[in-house]
Amino acid sequence: MNKHKENLFLLYLYKNWKPIALFCLFVLCFTIVFSLSHHPLDPILYSILLCSYIVLVFFVVDFLKFIKQYKRLNNAEKTIMVQIDQLPAPKNAIEQKYQELLQILYKNKNELTVQADIKQKDLVDYFTQWTHQIKTPIAAMRLLLQSEQKEQTAELELELIKIEQYVEFVMQYLRLENMSNDLVFKKYELDDIIKQAIRKNAKMFIRKKISLNYSDINWTVLTDEKWLIFVIEQILSNALKYTKEGSISIYRKNKQLIIEDTGIGIQAEDLPRVFEKGFTGFNGRAFKQSTGIGLYLCKQILTKLSHDITIESEVGIGTKVIIDLETKEIGVE
Repeated sequence: MNKHKENLFLLYLYKNWKPIALFCLFVLCFTIVFSLSHHPLDPILYSILLCSYIVLVFFVVDFLKFIKQYKRLNNAEKTIMVQIDQLPAPKNAIEQKYQELLQILYKNKNELTVQADIKQKDLVDYFTQWTHQIKTPIAAMRLLLQSEQKEQTAELELELIKIEQYVEFVMQYLRLENMSNDLVFKKYELDDIIKQAIRKNAKMFIRKKISLNYSDINWTVLTDEKWLIFVIEQILSNALKYTKEGSISIYRKNKQLIIEDTGIGIQAEDLPRVFEKGFTGFNGRAFKQSTGIGLYLCKQILTKLSHDITIESEVGIGTKVIIDLETKEIGVE
C-alpha cells in the first residue's frame, strides 16, 4: 500500500514538475533581488515561508484531487470495454478533446465489431447449411455401399465414417461458441452414453480387429448427453486411429471415466500441448491423420460441462485418457 502511495506521489510530481520548478525559480529570483537591494533577511525569509505554506496547501489539496481522479480512472478499467460513460468529467479543454477522441474510437470500434459479428454470423450460417446438406449425399453413399458386400466396399465405408466425423467436427466447432445455450443438464446413465459412442465406432473396431474391454459401469452422472457422447466418440476414434493392434479398455475409477488403449502412445514433450488448438504433435506429423481440433474440442466442451480431462501416455505402451465427471454445484433441469 505504501509503495502504491509512493508511486502516486511520484506520478503527481512528474505531472506537476513545471509549476514546482517555476515556484522555486521565483523564490530564487526574489531572494537574489532583495539580497542585492540590501534589505533585511527576516522579511525575505518570512515571505518565502508564507508563500511556501500557501503553495504547500494548494498542492496538498490538488494531490488529494489527483488521487481521487486516479482511482476513478482505475475503477473505470473494469467497465471501459463495455461503456465509456464511466470516465471522470473533463477538467479542461485538453481533457475534453481527449475524451472526444476516445468517443470517436469507441464508436468506430463498435461499428467494426458489429460488422465482424455480421460476417461471423454469415460464415456460421453458411457452414451450418453446408454441413446439413452434405449429410444427404453421405447417407446416399452409405445406402449404396450397404447394397454390396465386398472388401473394397468395406474400405470405402470406413472412409465414409471418417468423412462423417469431420463433418461432425465442423458442426460442433460452430456450436462451441454458443454452446451454453444448447446445454441440457440431467442425470444420465453413463453406460447408455458409452454404448452409443461404441456403436458409432463399432465398424472401426471390427475392421481393425481391435478388442474392446468394457463391462457395465452402473454410474449415474450429471451432464449433457449429446455433448458428452461427442467427447467419448472422439476419444475412441483417436484410440482406434493410433492403435494398430491390441485392445481398448473403458472402465471407472472413483469418479473418473478412463479410456485406455495399447497404441503408439504420445511423446512426453507433446503431452502438455495436446489440448491446444491446431497442435498435431509428432504423431500427427508422422501419420498425417491429425487435424489438431479433436482434443481441443473435447477440452473446451468438458470445461463447459464442468468436467475435466487429462491424458497420460508412454510411447510404445499406450495412452490413458481420464475424464473427471465430478461436477460442481449446478442446476438440474
